Amino acid sequence: MRFSMVTLLPLLLTISCISSVKAQGVGSIITSSLYDQMLPHRNPFYTHEAFIKAASSFPAFGTTGKVATRKRDLAAFFGQTSHETTGGTPGSSDANTYGYYFIEELNKNDDAPYYGRGPMQITHKYNYEQASKAIGLGNALVDNPGMVSQDTVIAFKTAIWYWMTAQGAKPSCHDVMTGKWIPTNDDRAKNRLPGYGLTTNIINGGFECGKQVATPQAKDRVSFYRRYSQMLGVDVGANIGCLHQTPYG
Repeated sequence: MRFSMVTLLPLLLTISCISSVKAQGVGSIITSSLYDQMLPHRNPFYTHEAFIKAASSFPAFGTTGKVATRKRDLAAFFGQTSHETTGGTPGSSDANTYGYYFIEELNKNDDAPYYGRGPMQITHKYNYEQASKAIGLGNALVDNPGMVSQDTVIAFKTAIWYWMTAQGAKPSCHDVMTGKWIPTNDDRAKNRLPGYGLTTNIINGGFECGKQVATPQAKDRVSFYRRYSQMLGVDVGANIGCLHQTPYG
C-alpha cells in the first residue's frame, strides 16, 4: 500500500505532537525547579534540559498511567539512578541528596572501555551495543563509549533505554513500576513481586538482593526513592526492598 506525502503529513504531525505533549508531561512533573531541589549536589553535566530532551525519545516514559503512577515511576527512576551516581556516604543523614554527583564509574579500569557511565552507569559491551542501536546511533557507542560521558542527552537516553527495556527473564523497570508486569507463579515463589524492590533486583540483584540482611547499597536506593516520592507527593507502594527476593540468574 502506498501513501502520498499529503496523506502522510497529517499523520507525521500528529505523531510528533503526541511525542511533544508526552515529553511536556514529564516536564510538568519533573520541573526545572523541582529537578534542582531533588539534585542539589549534582554535577553540572546533568542538566534538566537534557533530561527532558532525552525523555522525548521515549513517549511512554513518565507518561504511563494515572498521575500517581507516573510520579512513582519517575521517583523510582531517579531513585535508582541517583544511587548509581551518588557522591554521598550511604547511611549518612544527607546521603540521599547527593544523586547525580558522578558521571563515570569510580576506580574504573581504562583498559576495559565499557565501564559505568551516565545516570544508570551502564556497563559491558552488550549493553553499550544494545543501547547504541536503540537510540539510533548504530554502533557508535561501541566504537566510542566515551560519548555517554561527553553528551548529556546521550547519557540520559542510555539510562532511560535501560529503564524501559526488558532483558531476558527480567521485565523492564518501567513495566514493574507502572503495573504492566504481572509476576508468574515462579516469580511469586521467589518473592519477586511488583514494587521498587524488584527494580533493584533487575539492576543489581546478584549483589544486593536475597541476602541475610539488607545491604547498605539496597538501603541507599530505598532512601533516595523515599525522598523523591515524598517530594512528588506519592506513597512509595508495596515491596520497596528486595531482601527476601531471589536474584535473577
